[in-house]
Amino acid sequence: MLINEKTIESEDKLTAQINRYADRCINNSCIDPDLYDQFNVKRGLREKGGKGVLTGLTEIGDVHSFEVVDGKTVPCEGQLFYRGIDINNIVNGFIAEDRFGFEEVTYLLLFGELPNNDRLKKFNHVLGEYRNLPSSFVRDIIMKATSKDMMNLLARCVLSLYSWDDNPDDTSISNVLRQSLSLIARVPLISVYGYQSMRHYHYGDNLHIINPDPELSTAENILRLLRPDSSYTALEAKILDLALVLHAEHGGGNNSTFTNHVVSSSGTDTYSAIAASLCSLKGPKHGGANIKVKKMFDHMKETVNDWNDDEEITNYLKAILDKRIYDKSGLIYGIGHAVYAISDPRAKLLKGFTEKLAKEKGFMDEYQLYQNVERLAPEVISKSHKRQKRVSANVDFYSGFVYSMLGLPDELYTPMFAAARMAGWSAHRIEEIINAGKIIRPAYKNVARPTDYIPLKNR
Repeated sequence: MLINEKTIESEDKLTAQINRYADRCINNSCIDPDLYDQFNVKRGLREKGGKGVLTGLTEIGDVHSFEVVDGKTVPCEGQLFYRGIDINNIVNGFIAEDRFGFEEVTYLLLFGELPNNDRLKKFNHVLGEYRNLPSSFVRDIIMKATSKDMMNLLARCVLSLYSWDDNPDDTSISNVLRQSLSLIARVPLISVYGYQSMRHYHYGDNLHIINPDPELSTAENILRLLRPDSSYTALEAKILDLALVLHAEHGGGNNSTFTNHVVSSSGTDTYSAIAASLCSLKGPKHGGANIKVKKMFDHMKETVNDWNDDEEITNYLKAILDKRIYDKSGLIYGIGHAVYAISDPRAKLLKGFTEKLAKEKGFMDEYQLYQNVERLAPEVISKSHKRQKRVSANVDFYSGFVYSMLGLPDELYTPMFAAARMAGWSAHRIEEIINAGKIIRPAYKNVARPTDYIPLKNR
């Protein structure tokens, strides 16, 4: 007991010292905000109006949110293109043919063209062959030193796969493509196995590890591996597949994809580049936004008595903006987007299937609440912030609700995003290597004043 008390006392002293160090960091590292304007710094690599600074070229994904009318740039309905093809046409295409779309989209993003039936079958077979993990990987890497955060686990596991690769540092296109296909196939497995291991070791749940079925789609395998009875409905698999399709790519400027470009430009290996993207995606301002939406709605359902009372919902949203309730961030999660203004095409596509799933699962009351918030939140934000820029629901607004209806645990929300975006990251990495230019190295202006060195005895 005495030892423990001394240990606690020592830790308390250390914490206090760290806090004093932190105060020094803050006091000596604050930059005058006016200097950013003085030196015309593009904070966040954005122009003053919020438009991203042009830093590269790509043929993989494109986002349209503005159009030029009479010489003026005005907001328009959001559009998303994969390799020049409108996402609406892609989704409507595979839905009309009653098949899964994620594998087709992955092929399109990687190779720049739509596969015919024979090529799609061969590609699905290749992914099925890679849909496994090295011998002992689950035991030695995933199950040992389990993490309560799945994104950290994913990054660690991806880096660990380097050691199982006989040719990890070869950046030839054929080798990078091999590595990319294996990661696209394996990241969903690692996500589910990692979650199950975490629940077993930290919460005492039964450990449920089964092998994937190479003949099934990515979405089907995720549900099959996650659920104890491995059962799922056709609608469940199709809406998860749709969510994967909609998260697969979003241009080269989003934080995690740009990270991939930056890291890949250094000439490093595939596992390092993907791990860096995973670390970026973890952030609540990026891939972690969907869980923020879900938790906000959980709080709303406990706080708002009548889910169909516009006044009560409006007052709740105003309280959020005023930083009086929930996490006091002042943010209505799921509303607004850095690029889209009038609408997010991904949200519109997901919304229709969300309603179908809500009917199948008996969640129509919750769905109506989402509808009400989607309708009321833009007006509340506009009045509160006196802003002219229109805002709308983004893809995170409905994706968290979809995942909750599918029974996906909160811990897997962002890993599902990662599993989907593996396709886009891989395509962008290959594009960066093919068009290899200079290492990405932007400039930072030093604004510190010259200071004389003072000998230790005189300080």
